[in-house]
Amino acid sequence: MISKFCTLLAASAIVLFTAAVPASAQLKVAVVDLQQALQETAEIKQAEADLKARFGPRQEQVATLEKEIAKLQREAETGQGKFTEAAMAEMMSQLQTKQRQYQRQAQALQEEVNRDRQAVLNRVGQRLQEVVQAIAEAKELDLVIDVSSSLYAKPALNISAEVSAEYDKKFPVKP
Repeated sequence: MISKFCTLLAASAIVLFTAAVPASAQLKVAVVDLQQALQETAEIKQAEADLKARFGPRQEQVATLEKEIAKLQREAETGQGKFTEAAMAEMMSQLQTKQRQYQRQAQALQEEVNRDRQAVLNRVGQRLQEVVQAIAEAKELDLVIDVSSSLYAKPALNISAEVSAEYDKKFPVKP
């Protein structure tokens, strides 16, 4: 629903914009896949690698805890008739403790990863806007539309690769 509204809004803007352009002037339009352009930048690739390196050990701890919980659950299911009531109660207590521990660690990890990822995306997204604007001005484009807002665009109008390349030139990744 929102996507259709955005598409209609973009189409309306194009119609209004083209109506405002004199008949002798040619409207110069380009499309950019901002998501693709963003993912193709060296900075995003580096940030993803940094996030994996930084949070990988904690993700492994959470995965190990998840395996321990699954093992305890299997033991509890298979051992219902074999264990004493006290042993079963102890096993269930351990299971609940590990489940709470897992939930806390997984949630804290996810929040931290999301926060760091969002900070990178905000910074790169803002810079990407600057690059799109610079390319539009250099090519004397009248309008640049995100591909997600268009129904159809000729592949020749797509400047996504150019945006990523220009971004990498303007904002090189530090080793």
